[in-house]
Amino acid sequence: MYNRLVSLRNRVKNSFAQIDVQLKRRNDLIPNLVETVKGYASHEKGVLEEVTKARSNVMNASTVKETSEADNQLTGALKTLFAVAENYPDLKANSNFQELQSELSDTENKIAYSRQFYNDTVLMYNNACQQFPSNLLARLFGFKESEFFETDTESREVPKVEF
Repeated sequence: MYNRLVSLRNRVKNSFAQIDVQLKRRNDLIPNLVETVKGYASHEKGVLEEVTKARSNVMNASTVKETSEADNQLTGALKTLFAVAENYPDLKANSNFQELQSELSDTENKIAYSRQFYNDTVLMYNNACQQFPSNLLARLFGFKESEFFETDTESREVPKVEF
């Protein structure tokens, strides 16, 4: 049981690291995207600054909750950026912009998959920490439940069920 708890805890850490890899990949794409948009929509300074600030917040996040909140902020800022891009036909037709948009879309899909895998792994680990008899060992050896990675649509409170 102890080894299973260790294994599950390590799987949680590994799956969060996979989210982190994808977030870094997305963060690496953003400066190029901002520069491309800046060339066409330089007067949209507020939107560009919001994307840059949100990107910085993701890079500086250190906990699951901070990362989740920063990721939500960045996702919103990118949606605004792409909405602004709709007003610039030349920008939408730019091959560099299209390629960056495609890469970003691919990365967003990978992030969504990584979040799902992480949350599934956290569920298995948390179940092991709560279910008898492994909960006795978990408590004895200091295994703590992990937080789920929540997006804006997932962040509503989960109802408590008590028996």
